[in-house]
Amino acid sequence: MRKKTFAAVLVATAALSLTACGSSDNSSSPVAEVSVETGPEKAATVLDKPFEKPDLVLTDTQGKSYDLREATKGQPTLIYFGYTNCPDICPLTMNNIAVAKKQLPKAEQDKLRIVFVTTDPERDTPSELGKWLKGIDPAVVGLTGSFSTIQGSARQLGISLEPPTKDKEGKVTSMHGTQVVAFSPKTDAGYVLYGEDATVDDYTKDLPKLIKGQTP
Repeated sequence: MRKKTFAAVLVATAALSLTACGSSDNSSSPVAEVSVETGPEKAATVLDKPFEKPDLVLTDTQGKSYDLREATKGQPTLIYFGYTNCPDICPLTMNNIAVAKKQLPKAEQDKLRIVFVTTDPERDTPSELGKWLKGIDPAVVGLTGSFSTIQGSARQLGISLEPPTKDKEGKVTSMHGTQVVAFSPKTDAGYVLYGEDATVDDYTKDLPKLIKGQTP
């Protein structure tokens, strides 16, 4: 039996982990009210108070301006913030979504919008984003731009980002939230969150519902 609990929880990375490629603590993140259905079979966190889609205009892999609200209006949309040099969670998350998407009928695949926003814009040029995403799913929209713009938009979704840093050996690390935010085609609001533990099976099970704007 699934148990439903209601609580005000941090939906920022501080709560769900700022460990995509590092670790940190951030106590200034937004709080959202959520309904959580506990149990190993439930990967989704459904928000009682959905997030408004960020008014975000960045540059896509073709070097063209991409208005997130306008381009994804009325479309089921998944947004993830990460970077191409991430050694683990970013490629795993994106590949999980891509594999699950392939299980959908072609018509539903065409409806789904998947947006990858870089947290390392200095290195993730449109060309680099395009090369990386081509190996995962060429249909994914890759976006880059100024870090401050990206950070501000992520914060609106309760996702914490920190500027990329370089260690003594010259290795660059970008610490960022690991949530995938799903936006409803009915309301254009971000109403479902997935953490880094979401599997291919989780997305495969939930995508047909997300595409219809239903609660998974």
